[in-house]
Amino acid sequence: MQARRLLLDPAIHEEFTRLKNLVEEKEKKVKELQDNINAVSFTTQSKMGKMLMAKCRTLQEENEEVGNHASEGKIHELAMKVALQKSQNAQIRSQFEGLQKHMQGLTNDVERSNQTVVILQEKLQDKDQEIQKLKQKLQQKNLMMEDGRSDAAENFIECDKPEVPKEAAN
Repeated sequence: MQARRLLLDPAIHEEFTRLKNLVEEKEKKVKELQDNINAVSFTTQSKMGKMLMAKCRTLQEENEEVGNHASEGKIHELAMKVALQKSQNAQIRSQFEGLQKHMQGLTNDVERSNQTVVILQEKLQDKDQEIQKLKQKLQQKNLMMEDGRSDAAENFIECDKPEVPKEAAN
């Protein structure tokens, strides 16, 4: 009854509650400090140490496995890029070789055309010379005819008939 009266007194009740909360805080602080002491006194032989070491080993194995997967993925990706570059290089090489063959064919065509042009120019020069000779003979004939020497002109023309080229005869 006396305790009940004391609890009913607000000042005592307030003090009792404050002390009770203070004790709880101190108990939490003691437990925290004990955990810190246990953590500081960590050894591989203690139960907690063995558990932590086992956990570290599993994490390390997982990290290695993830690293291997990542590097394998990068290696695979790089191998794919290399294969793609090789195929593109092969295509470009074949296209280049095709263009090179085409250019060689065009070069041969141009050389043949140039040779044909040279031959035709030579023939043209020959024909021009023949035309010049014929013009000179015609002028001479016209001059002779004007002079009244028509008989001599006929003889001259028959004697100096141009030769038929061998190519035209064939």
